[in-house]
Amino acid sequence: LICTFLSKIGIIGGTGLDDPDILEGRTEKYVDTPYGKPSDALILGKIKNVNCVLLARHGRHHTIMPSNVNYRANIWALKEENCSHVLVTTACGSLREEIQPGDLIMIDQFIDRTTKRHYTLYDGQCSTLPGVCHIPMAEPFCTKTREVLIEIAKKLGLQCHSKGTMITIEGPRFSSRAESLMFRSWGADVINMTTVPEVILAKEAGMSYASIAMATDYDCWKEHEETVSVDKVLKTLKENANKATSILLTAIPLIGSMEWTDTLHTLKVSTHIRSVY
Repeated sequence: LICTFLSKIGIIGGTGLDDPDILEGRTEKYVDTPYGKPSDALILGKIKNVNCVLLARHGRHHTIMPSNVNYRANIWALKEENCSHVLVTTACGSLREEIQPGDLIMIDQFIDRTTKRHYTLYDGQCSTLPGVCHIPMAEPFCTKTREVLIEIAKKLGLQCHSKGTMITIEGPRFSSRAESLMFRSWGADVINMTTVPEVILAKEAGMSYASIAMATDYDCWKEHEETVSVDKVLKTLKENANKATSILLTAIPLIGSMEWTDTLHTLKVSTHIRSVY
């Protein structure tokens, strides 16, 4: 049985992790939003009778750099398709010895180092969202959904870290060694270019958001280790993308069978804490 409160599950695929073949009965849908067009067409389909909507974060041909991803349009489009959950994949660099390339991390916190992005849906651009939204961000990721993903990863025998702090940098360049060492001293565990503002916007939209991060390299802090490069990232992703896919294929039917009324109600209530002038 599918939980009646669960509409659809949105999937945002990161670099090398956006394979549409995971969906059955696929159809494409191009949409527009008050914030412009999403990164690509929405791909609608099912995973074991659970309705899903897949969106390639950087476009299907990876033509959109991290700063130029229309995060607001992406989240709005999934919300308009009645997605109650957003499960995302992202490549990242490891800032910890114990997080090895190929490992998965179910991140639970973030540090924001971006500077050029739109961080809220409540900026007056959409008439149906009045006021200013001061969204609580102590727990950015949905705990219940994260627990499902962690449990599935364990059952599948995958090397998975049950929590981690993601630092999101602007990009598209990688960090200097001094920055990489500084981020480690701040308590960051992994580094990428896309978690912020995606997680913030999903929370504003009242959706359950969880991220499967895959470590592809050791950034550049680690001595006697090859520093991060595009080739290294893509090679590791190609070798390990099936891990994220197997989690999604197993977790989505389970999420679809669970009761989410209270969780989604709590998320919806949190967006009401805003100032309207």
